This record gives sequence, C-alpha cells and structure tokens, in this order.
Amino acid sequence: MKDIIIIGAGPAGLTAAIYAVRAGKSVTVIEKSTFGGQMTFSPKIENYPGFSEISGNELADKMVEQALGLGAEIECAEVTAIAYNKKEKFYTLTTPDGDFEAKSVIIAVGSHHRRLGLEGEEELVGHGISFCAVCDGAFYTGGEIAVIGGGNSAAVEALLLAKIAKKLTIVQNLPDLTCEANTAAELKSMENVEIIYNTVVEEYVSEGGELTGIVVKNTETGDLSKLKVDGIFLAVGMAPATDIFKDIAPIDPYGYLIASDDGDMGCEGVFAAGDCRKKGVRQISTATSDGACAALAACKYVDSL
Repeated sequence: MKDIIIIGAGPAGLTAAIYAVRAGKSVTVIEKSTFGGQMTFSPKIENYPGFSEISGNELADKMVEQALGLGAEIECAEVTAIAYNKKEKFYTLTTPDGDFEAKSVIIAVGSHHRRLGLEGEEELVGHGISFCAVCDGAFYTGGEIAVIGGGNSAAVEALLLAKIAKKLTIVQNLPDLTCEANTAAELKSMENVEIIYNTVVEEYVSEGGELTGIVVKNTETGDLSKLKVDGIFLAVGMAPATDIFKDIAPIDPYGYLIASDDGDMGCEGVFAAGDCRKKGVRQISTATSDGACAALAACKYVDSL
C-alpha cells in the first residue's frame, strides 16, 4: 500500500509527486496516456518560469525525470473505479492491470479541449491548430487567424488574438455570438475582426504537415468556402475526465471537481489538482501550484492517520 496515489501525470500530478516524495511519502503516479498532459501539444512554451523557451515534451520529460529520480513510481494504466474502505481508511483504485491501494488519493486527471473530430485533426495540433491564445498566440503575430466558437471562452481568446492578428475570423455555428453582450459588441467593433455566423468547419487544409486553411460550410445554405489561415484556435469547450469520481467527490454541472485552493473536496483523504478542478485560470504554472498544494494537504492527512 502506498501513502499517496496520484491519478494523472500532467504538470499538476508530477508536481504533486515531487512534493510528496520529498516529504518522505511513498508515491505512485498512474497515467493512462500521455506523460505531461495537455502541455505536450505545445511545440514552444515561453511563459513557464525558468525557461525562455522549451517544448511541452521537453518540459514533461524534465518533470517525469525529476519525479522518478526522487523515488516516485509511475504506472501506465487507466483507473476505472475507486472505492473507499471506511473501516481501514484506505482507497482501492481499479485498473485493467490490477488494483492499487493508498491511504490518500490526488486526482489530477486534467481536462481536454473538445475537438471537431475531423480527419487529420490530431496530427495538426501544434502545427496550426491551437487551443490557448496566451500560450500560442504570439506565434501568429501579424498573421490570419481563425477562432472556432462563439461563447465566452472563444470571445476571450478572440480579444487577445485580435490585438496581434492581421485578420481574425470568428467561425460561429449559431446566428449570433453567445458570449457576454459587452464582449460581443467589442469584437464586432474591431476593424480586423470578421464574424461568420451559422457556419461550421468541414475540413482542414494542410501542406507539409502544417495547417494552411479550413473549408467551412454555411448550415443554412449548405454552401462551402475555403478560408486561408495561418492558424486556428479551437474554443468549443473543455471536457474534464471526472466521471468515475462522481460517487466520491463533489462535481459541478460542467464536470469539474469542486475543491478549495489546497485541493480539499471535503471527502476524506481525496484531493484535486490541476485543470480538472473548478477554477478561473488554467495554465501550466497554476497546475504546478495546485499540485504542490494538494500534495502538502495529502501529506498532512496521511500524517494524521
């Protein structure tokens, strides 16, 4: 049995592992897919302290190396269920590769940006398809950019991108923007912003592995047209992977875990960290902060047993 099991090896989970091991706790990190999480989709990160420029994969490798070097164990598996033994005060995590037991659990499963599900989409992520204007917007300064989506998240991205783009096109599948009225009015007043309503993306156009344009379809007329773009930002929502925790942890209507700043969710020995937690800002630096806070809280809980 481990002191702490961390579900998810993104920046929050790996930071939690580093802090927990340094506090003398036995730790296993369970990751079902990609070590590093969403940051591995960023070919160039320029806003993480200590590195003027680093790729998401490189940063992830450094975090994994540090966690392993300190003594954390990492298992490649998918947690499919979690159960609490109230009498003995430990958790059992079920995976296809067997069960794992721990006194405390940190949930750091992150969330993923919703995709459009079009052919070639995954291959173009980081090669013309982005999700975060703060992270990747500067790469398209002076270029032609499209934002897909018209809600509040899309509007925030669009406002940031409009300041650096030669032309910004917002592709909205509804008759109007659904963001806040003041934000919508600001976007509509910008000379370099064009909004296309009742329109969806039908196809990605690429050359040499880089996105060069998109084919869009008017949902009312069925007409197709091609837009030349240097890059697009998908802003069609997020999907936290928290379904299996609904019986043990508080979850908001959008699927995010409801936790305090130290990751406490009010359920004994279980803490939340990173993008799966309900919060306002989702960046690598805020994920690492979450991981540190959740780890210290989990260590304190284990010490109290």
